[in-house]
Amino acid sequence: MTRDKPGARRVVFTPVDTLARVDAVVRRLGDAIDLGLLADGEQLPGETDLAAQLGVSTVTLREALMALRQQGLVTTRRGRGGGSFVTVPDGPAEDRLLARLSDWSTEELRDLADHWAAVSGTAARLAAQRTEPGDLQPLHRSLGELVDAEDSGARGRIFGRFHVELAAAAQSARLTREEVTLQTEVGALLRLVLREDGHLKDMADRHRAVISAVHDGADDRARALAEQCVQASMARLIELRLGSGDGARGPRPKEGPDGQQSPSRKRRISST
Repeated sequence: MTRDKPGARRVVFTPVDTLARVDAVVRRLGDAIDLGLLADGEQLPGETDLAAQLGVSTVTLREALMALRQQGLVTTRRGRGGGSFVTVPDGPAEDRLLARLSDWSTEELRDLADHWAAVSGTAARLAAQRTEPGDLQPLHRSLGELVDAEDSGARGRIFGRFHVELAAAAQSARLTREEVTLQTEVGALLRLVLREDGHLKDMADRHRAVISAVHDGADDRARALAEQCVQASMARLIELRLGSGDGARGPRPKEGPDGQQSPSRKRRISST
């Protein structure tokens, strides 16, 4: 399994920042496993340390670990040498990702899309203002690897890496850290849309256009193109979410046509 850069791994064990703490921990660790940031058989930190790193209570962490065990992503052993260990199931990753996608409301996905587009758009604008042509080699390399990648896992990692490298080209440490954080949150789910060859070609063309705009110093065009790249992928992900069945994980929160969650779902989140 391919490992990501150490900086990405460190972000896995930073505090979650949402009211739905159990769901957030499950998403954080589950996506990290699917992205290869946490390897099969790797032991997670002890419950007390892990809860402190994630900024949640031990009760919340135990609920999240129970959910991960039910998904087959974590195995807990008791006694000496025990603890919680990463377990990558034998089944297709896409099936697990579709089940995880059903945990997101369309409202949450749209909000995430807006946030990610704002970060990537700002990074592209600043990169166009601050970089020299020679600084764009990492972006060209990632574009070439994205075009050649055959499996959805590699495509998802390279897609995310491109946006992290774009933020690095902006010479902004904060934007780069934010992009890494976003990739641990949504990167694994993007495998669902990047498995489609047509979408892959569209994303490669959009990445190529972003690089061209940054190279030309066209900051407004670079920002708009980067935002459109993110929004196009997230729109496709929302289409998959709306078209997904109920699956084996039980009924999902009811939503209206605008993606709003039902009042009961909101009360549960606010009380977590």
